[in-house]
Amino acid sequence: MVPTGAKPLPAVIVLVKKGLMSEWVVIPAEVACSPGDSVSVCPMEGGALRLYSALTFGSSAPLTLPSSTHTDLDQVFSNECLCDPMELLQCCEDALRDGAPRFQRTFVHLNQGGGAIRVMQWNILAQALGEGLDSFVRCPLEALSWSHRKLLILEEVLAYRPHILCLQEVDHYYDTLQPALAALGYSGHFCPKPWSLCLDVEGNNGPDGCALFYDRSRFEFIDSVNIGLTALKIPTNQVAVATTLRCKRTGRRVCVAATHLKARSGWEWLRSAQGLDLLVHLENLVQNQDASLIVCGDFNAVPTEEVYRDFLASPLGLESACKELSQDGSSEPDYTTWKIRSTGECCATLDYIWYSRDALRVDAVLDVPSEEEIGPDRLPSFSYPSDHLSLVCDFSFREEE
Repeated sequence: MVPTGAKPLPAVIVLVKKGLMSEWVVIPAEVACSPGDSVSVCPMEGGALRLYSALTFGSSAPLTLPSSTHTDLDQVFSNECLCDPMELLQCCEDALRDGAPRFQRTFVHLNQGGGAIRVMQWNILAQALGEGLDSFVRCPLEALSWSHRKLLILEEVLAYRPHILCLQEVDHYYDTLQPALAALGYSGHFCPKPWSLCLDVEGNNGPDGCALFYDRSRFEFIDSVNIGLTALKIPTNQVAVATTLRCKRTGRRVCVAATHLKARSGWEWLRSAQGLDLLVHLENLVQNQDASLIVCGDFNAVPTEEVYRDFLASPLGLESACKELSQDGSSEPDYTTWKIRSTGECCATLDYIWYSRDALRVDAVLDVPSEEEIGPDRLPSFSYPSDHLSLVCDFSFREEE
C-alpha cells in the first residue's frame, strides 16, 4: 500500500511467466507478484507509456496519443506543411523513384453512381512481424524495412484516397499513420490486440491492432466502439473497431467495422465463433443507430469456411463486394494474399468487404494484380509493402423506400 500523502508509484507493464506461459499485465508498481513468478518490469514512460495507452481499451472514445517527449513521431510524415494529399503523394513518389514500379490496377465500374463512399480494406503487415516472426524468405530485408514500407503504404492510400480506411496489423499508428492521415483530414480509431505477437519481437513498436480512419470532410462522427472478440464467451486475442458515421452528402448513417480474425489452419472453429460474436455486436449497433453496415477485414478464412457462410446467411443481409469482379458476380477473387514463407507458398482469398445489400450498392471495385505483376517472389516486395493486397470499393446509398 502507498502511505498516506506519499506520491503514488507509476504503473508498470509486467511480463509474468508461469511455466511455459507468459502474458503482459499492466499493474500499479506497488502491487507484488506471486512468489515464484518470473517478472520483467518496464518503467511507465517513453515507449512503455505508448504501450500502456495501446493496451487500454476504450468502450467508445478513441485512444489518444500519450503526452510524452519520447513518442518518436515519424519526422517524414509529422510535418504539418504536408497537409495536401498530392504534395504528400509526390513526396512518397520522389522517395521511391529509383525503386520498383507500383502495380497498375484499374477500377471495374458496375453502375453509374455518385460513389458516396470509397472504402479501402488492407492488412498492411505489422512491422514487427514482417521483420521478425513471419519469415518472408523471398523478400529482401531492405524491402521489409519500415523506412521503405511506410512510403509504399501511404502511397497506396493516397493513390486511391478512400473516404473510409480499414487496416489490420497496425503497429505504427501513433508515430506514423495517425499524424500523417490527420494532416490530410482523416480521423482515426485504433483497437490493439490484448496479447499481440509483436510484443515478443525485440525492438517492437507496441502491439498491433485494427485501425479505422474516415474523411472528416465527408463524414460526421457519431460513435465508435472497440470490440474484444470472444468464443463461447471466452475472450480471445482478436479484435474489431466499429465506427458509426453520418454521410454529409446524403444524411444517411453507416456503421463501418474493421476486424482481424484468428490465423492459421486448424482454427476454423474459432474464426466461426469470433465471426458470430462480431455479428451479434454489429446487429445491436446498426439497430440502435438505424445505420447500414460495412464490414472490412482479414478473416483468415477462404470462401468455403463456415465463418464466410455465417456472414452470407446473417440476418443483417450482407454481401461480399469483391465478388462483383467475377463474370457472374458470384465468385471471390482468386487471391487477396500471396506469399512465400519458410513453410511454403500461400495463395488464398482471406480478405473481404461486406456490405448491407438492401441499403448500399457497389458502383466500382478495384481489380487484383495479375500473377505476372506480382512476380515470382510474391508478396511483400520492393513494389508492394504487404503480403495482403488492398481491396477498394465504391458504394452509393440505395434510395429509401
